[in-house]
Amino acid sequence: MSTYIVLSNWTDQGLRAVKDSAKRLDATRKAAEALGGSIKAFYLTMGEYDMVLVAEAPDDATFARFMLELAMMGNVRTRTLKAFPEAAYREIIASFS
Repeated sequence: MSTYIVLSNWTDQGLRAVKDSAKRLDATRKAAEALGGSIKAFYLTMGEYDMVLVAEAPDDATFARFMLELAMMGNVRTRTLKAFPEAAYREIIASFS
């Protein structure tokens, strides 16, 4: 599984219906699971971004589909970072030898 960090901001539409955002998060979890992935962590944040998700998916194409499905709902704008766990980081660094 690949790991992704998603930095999110509510759109105007998402803010107008902020009371429903917990239900939308539940639906987002189910959508990720339907594609073989998962939401590992969710944070409401203060600062430049409103929310942060840590998610997993079988591959980049699957996660891209998931992000497009999320975007089509119109409630959030996202920036996605692919994250490499420490073991992969060490393998990448070791390849320079």
